[in-house]
Amino acid sequence: MRIITAASLFAICGMLAGAPAQADWVPPFKANDTGGIIAYSVASQIDVRQRAVDHCAFYGKVVKFLAVEAHDGGYISFACRWVPYGASDRPVGALY
Repeated sequence: MRIITAASLFAICGMLAGAPAQADWVPPFKANDTGGIIAYSVASQIDVRQRAVDHCAFYGKVVKFLAVEAHDGGYISFACRWVPYGASDRPVGALY
């Protein structure tokens, strides 16, 4: 019984050691109804502010930019907030 347990443990450890480690891949623009992140590397290719405004306007919210990590591998984060009190209209989104 001990030999079977030891052999099973050895086989499981061998399979785990042989499997490659993988990092999770994140797309350049990832967001939901509460906010999102945009990769800093695409900031020079697209209009980041307009992309975030259009995204939040889809949910009937306004955008608030939170942070910018201005280096390779960094990101721009934003939050989608409800329309402030006193505003009578919904946010305007660009149609194109």
